[in-house]
Amino acid sequence: MFLVFALSFFIVFIKESTSQQGTVTCGSVLKLVNTDFNARLHSHEVQYGSGSGQQSVTAVSDEMDTNSYWQVVERNGSPQCNRGRVIKCGQKIRLMHLSTRKYLHSHHFQSPLSPNYEVSAFGNNGVGDEDTFIYQVNDIVDLYLDNMKYLQLQN
Repeated sequence: MFLVFALSFFIVFIKESTSQQGTVTCGSVLKLVNTDFNARLHSHEVQYGSGSGQQSVTAVSDEMDTNSYWQVVERNGSPQCNRGRVIKCGQKIRLMHLSTRKYLHSHHFQSPLSPNYEVSAFGNNGVGDEDTFIYQVNDIVDLYLDNMKYLQLQN
């Protein structure tokens, strides 16, 4: 069963201990895992049938899923993303779905499976939206929109 990712004000999406992860760099390819639900952020070339009509973003528990890879890229208007440049705590980034080359995107359409907002993948190869995420590392890793809304897992 797919779980839908939605936007919320209070719940953190990623909960990874900093000892379990390496340094995140520009160009890093990673899977975003919610360890409470053992779910990975997933997308493929299937559009929502309502709301935005954009490429759907859901969650899967399959550790081997090849549609769960996301690449860290620069935010719009930033200097070129030099592969290997360390992403610093508090830095704004964008996340590109590796196989479809679309960017993680948020907006105010209701999710088709919950009362929360829909999360989609949008754009292509550098052309997209202004959605940036802020990378935070404390005891856990937080990934949130720069409007301070967190990604939330909803079942």
